[in-house]
Amino acid sequence: MEHQLLCCEVETIRRAYQDVNLLNDRVLQTMLKAEENYLPSANYFKCVQKEIVPYMRKIVATWMLEVCEEQKCEEEVFPLAMNYLDRFLSVEPTKKTRLQLLGATCMFLASKMKETIPLTAEKLCIYTDNSIRPSELLQMELLVLNKLKWDLASVTPHDFIEHFLSKLPIHMDTKQILRKHAQTFVALCATDVKFIANPPSMVAAGSVAAAVQGLHLKSLDMMLSSQNLTDFLSQVIKSDPDCLRACQEQIEMLLETSLRQAQQHSISSETKTVEEEVDLSCTPTDVRDVNI
Repeated sequence: MEHQLLCCEVETIRRAYQDVNLLNDRVLQTMLKAEENYLPSANYFKCVQKEIVPYMRKIVATWMLEVCEEQKCEEEVFPLAMNYLDRFLSVEPTKKTRLQLLGATCMFLASKMKETIPLTAEKLCIYTDNSIRPSELLQMELLVLNKLKWDLASVTPHDFIEHFLSKLPIHMDTKQILRKHAQTFVALCATDVKFIANPPSMVAAGSVAAAVQGLHLKSLDMMLSSQNLTDFLSQVIKSDPDCLRACQEQIEMLLETSLRQAQQHSISSETKTVEEEVDLSCTPTDVRDVNI
């Protein structure tokens, strides 16, 4: 009898299999109706907030995305946290000094909703360089819950991606690549203030269309290529094709800008490394290399 390994030395997080019965039109139509209830105000910077401006949201969103990536959070956590943040800022005037506290609190709540093992208050406080205390985070959590009326089951673009992919005639391997690209585009959109007014279904459809366009997939039928794909997805979400096409173009422009900024950051980092070679840190780990 062959020896079998009966124990697992690596801790794995157990997750339920995806329920394919939920990928039907009835569920999709229900989500399309429900998404309107979770849209933040598109003009809260002008009408509600007095101190916070769009570039501050961009800074805190980028920080939140980095935290989620470093902690290997589920893909849904970051867009859900940004939905909480925008909905809160739509109804509650907030001081700019409390924006990072709000961001950490929204990640805390989103992690509880989507993670098997959620982020702890202590860990999130470390990511703020201990500028906030766990007790402040827990107090802010109650305020956010109060302002959101305890309604945390927001519909996000991630909820639509699987529905759209299930309608495309593509192979399983291709579907996995498409899903990953679309999820990346959704995360990018969540950091940009221009997409606040767009419904999650449109962001998801634009992200899937942009992913297909960027990957140059030959496996898709001609019926669903290029412009026809956008028309097809606009019918699925009951939207104007021109609006969806404009959203897709915005996503592609945002990707180009992000890639350009990443390249510039990489070049400047390399230049800085060359200049500082003679000034090496005497500690075992150079703190300048730690990117939180």
